[in-house]
Amino acid sequence: MQTPSQAVDRAHAAMDLAKRHGADAADAILVADTALSVSVRLGQLEDVGRSEGSELGLRVFVGQRSASVSTSDLSDAGLDALAERAVAMARAAPEDRWAGLAPAERLLHGAAPLLDLDDGGDVPPQVLREAALAVEDAARAVSGVSNSEGGSAGYNRAVVAFATSHGFAQGYAVTSHGISASVLAGEGAAMQRDYAHHSARHRAMLEDPESVGRRAGERAVARLNPVRIDGGAMPVVFDPRVGGSLIGHILGAISGPSIARGTSFLRDCLGHAILPTNLSILDDPHRPHGLRARPFDGEGLPVSPMALVDHGVLETWLLDSASARQLGLEPTGHASRGLSGPPGVTTGNVHLAGGTGTREALIADIEHGVLVTELIGQGVNGVTGDYSRGASGFLIERGEITRPVSGITIAGNLRPMLASLTAAGDLEHRQGVNVPTLRVDGMTVAGG
Repeated sequence: MQTPSQAVDRAHAAMDLAKRHGADAADAILVADTALSVSVRLGQLEDVGRSEGSELGLRVFVGQRSASVSTSDLSDAGLDALAERAVAMARAAPEDRWAGLAPAERLLHGAAPLLDLDDGGDVPPQVLREAALAVEDAARAVSGVSNSEGGSAGYNRAVVAFATSHGFAQGYAVTSHGISASVLAGEGAAMQRDYAHHSARHRAMLEDPESVGRRAGERAVARLNPVRIDGGAMPVVFDPRVGGSLIGHILGAISGPSIARGTSFLRDCLGHAILPTNLSILDDPHRPHGLRARPFDGEGLPVSPMALVDHGVLETWLLDSASARQLGLEPTGHASRGLSGPPGVTTGNVHLAGGTGTREALIADIEHGVLVTELIGQGVNGVTGDYSRGASGFLIERGEITRPVSGITIAGNLRPMLASLTAAGDLEHRQGVNVPTLRVDGMTVAGG
């Protein structure tokens, strides 16, 4: 695999070729990765997959016209042909007065922060096979587990390089390790399935297979014999593994493109409270080993920790350069660059801060409610905030988590849901968006 410096050289070469063919400005991103995965089922090896590849995306500007192309041919001749084609496409494209590179004065200058995202290791297939067998064995060993959808273990290492024609050229490497199991409990039509997984940048930080597998098995068994419930208005408690989706709806609603188009339910909320005053949403792209950590954004701008929501008040939009220009603002370092097309927006490692107390304390006064552990479907209107999703989980009766429920629907509107949010203090940093156990009162629940 290429080193970051070699990848930067190739990206820079493509950008220079675009200028030579007549582009007024250009940027290029190169992603080279190696991935290895092993899956097993019922104790037998089922699949071993390995992939290696390098691909470069080139974006060129001719005046206010632009085009994006990508290739896996990184030879000099291949990049030259790519650059020539991209410039020809740009000349035929419609004008876009908002498009363009990030402001030169805003680019990251000097060394990028060291985030320890690459453990430098290579994991042999046999090691992954043993981990996949161990995670499935642990899940199947849980009493009540009757079948398996399999266990898997994987490893990925990627090198990312980005260069622009007005002075930015840097790259970095990241590794990712993962393990998962999915099993079934019960028999026949009464079967229930569940899963568990864990991912980490460094293999040494990956949870042991036995713990992951045991959690998958216990989750599946706990879902056996679900009961029907009467619908109505009641408190809904979101387990951390699904509660992050509520924060995800906020992130989508404060993205610059959504605000510029006027298609966000939070479009009039900048500077206003959208959460209770004790809660904040923090974005930290510099978190060491973070699953969404990165040293710079998709346009070469520096990234830094910030409060997106500070003590309940919405503080910023997530802006790439194009949406910032459209809104008359400055980019915020949240651009996300793929191999084709213009940049979008993304965040770093996000978490909800300010929760207090235990999960038990959060539900202690709930006479009748539900704990949601799985969400189904995409029934969220980003323009109005109307929310309706299928769900499964457990009944909460007289302050205790009791019987499993499935096939229910939970509904409300995100504005009042977020305004009344209550959070426990059981936050763990395990994903890209992390939240503690969350509670929303007065949601409409329809029984299955």
